[in-house]
Amino acid sequence: MRVCVIGTGYVGLVTGACLAHIGHDVICVDNNEEKVKLMKSGQSPIFEPGLSEIIQSAIQTEKIHFTSDLAAGVSHGEILFIAVGTPPLPTGESDTRYVEAVARGIGENLNGGYKVIVNKSTVPIGSGDWVRMLVLDGVAERQKTLVPAGGVPSNEKLPEFAAEFDVISNPEFLREGSAVHDTFNPDRIVLGGNSQRAVALMQKLYAPIVERKYADDQSLPPVPILATDLSSAEMIKYAANAFLATKISFINEVANICDRVGADVSQVARGIGLDSRIGNKFLQAGIGWGGSCFPKDVSALIHTADDYGYEAQLLKAAVSVNERQRLIALEKLQKVLKILKGKTVGLLGLTFKPDTDDLRDAPALNLIEQLNRLGAKVKAYDPIVSQTGLRHGLSGVLVETDAERLADGCDALVLVTEWQQFSTLDYVKMAKLMAHPVIIDGRNFLDPEAMIRAGFQYVGVGR
Repeated sequence: MRVCVIGTGYVGLVTGACLAHIGHDVICVDNNEEKVKLMKSGQSPIFEPGLSEIIQSAIQTEKIHFTSDLAAGVSHGEILFIAVGTPPLPTGESDTRYVEAVARGIGENLNGGYKVIVNKSTVPIGSGDWVRMLVLDGVAERQKTLVPAGGVPSNEKLPEFAAEFDVISNPEFLREGSAVHDTFNPDRIVLGGNSQRAVALMQKLYAPIVERKYADDQSLPPVPILATDLSSAEMIKYAANAFLATKISFINEVANICDRVGADVSQVARGIGLDSRIGNKFLQAGIGWGGSCFPKDVSALIHTADDYGYEAQLLKAAVSVNERQRLIALEKLQKVLKILKGKTVGLLGLTFKPDTDDLRDAPALNLIEQLNRLGAKVKAYDPIVSQTGLRHGLSGVLVETDAERLADGCDALVLVTEWQQFSTLDYVKMAKLMAHPVIIDGRNFLDPEAMIRAGFQYVGVGR
């Protein structure tokens, strides 16, 4: 099938590359010329395991092309994905100006033939009908440009342009760091819309994935496809992320109580996770959630509820718990070191989660800000950030090139991101390099007994 993906962030680029990998003809459109040039050369502008290899393979087979020409993309695609960013505004609502610009641009460039326009961006509930209106506005603008300067003579009629399209909501459920895997091994595919024709085309598009042809375990039954109305599909995305964020805030609240009563939250999480009604995922206590999805989506859902006269108290509490949890490592540092002014603190990890280069709304940024405010010197080591130019965008922190340089002279370390590499560091050597061998395990990732044997004073969260 012919596919156009507009926007090449995490969602757009992964979607386009994976659809090309399974055999579709894909054009990815982005208005950043430098980014387009980079992708044409086979390089990914984002760090995502397995993505660069898929892009390079698709370029070699000529299944994927990159351009800044929206008209070319719209002309090519029978299915048009809108996958531009919807960053949060200070009010908590989503900034949809990029979606609006793309929807109008699609309308202005429709060239006949039936199209399915797919909302892949996380958009406010009700955006399906809004996007349809914007596309039609774009079509109307195009019609105006076809009118000659002197108008149409009375004996002539301007040819009518029939814009035949449907809008589908197809929310993504990709985890940064596992996005390629999640594309080929989804739990479900959600298609929201009122057109059976559009839904059928989307089912055809995803057939190889539904049939598990690219799955890790191809013996599994087909991927469930859930067909809903537009608003329900949009709500599913927000509700899923809000639930997962709330689940993390819940176990963090339990961890804080465990700290006070002497229980171990790791054992508690294991005990409740064995309950099939609860499950063991997203029950890892630590210093809170961040990134580009959870904060934005929970805030947007709270804002939507406010717009319709409902106060989402549970969601607001989840956000409040998370804001406090981000500073739990600071409280633990103060308990051990007392005064932080003049102390050197090293952060193991900077990104909001492992296997990504994403620093958006990362808990590390709050820690850096507060440690600087309290007069501490802050150093950090991150397997990805330490190797890239991203470090230049950080202020108030010295980014080291390896973990041993980080440990040298530190009064304490804080494990912020649970990179797998951190499980095999030479902690015996690192402890000897430190002024005070203290480690705050902000993700309960390390083995407490092993750290104590290495010479550390170990402090976990709820342990």
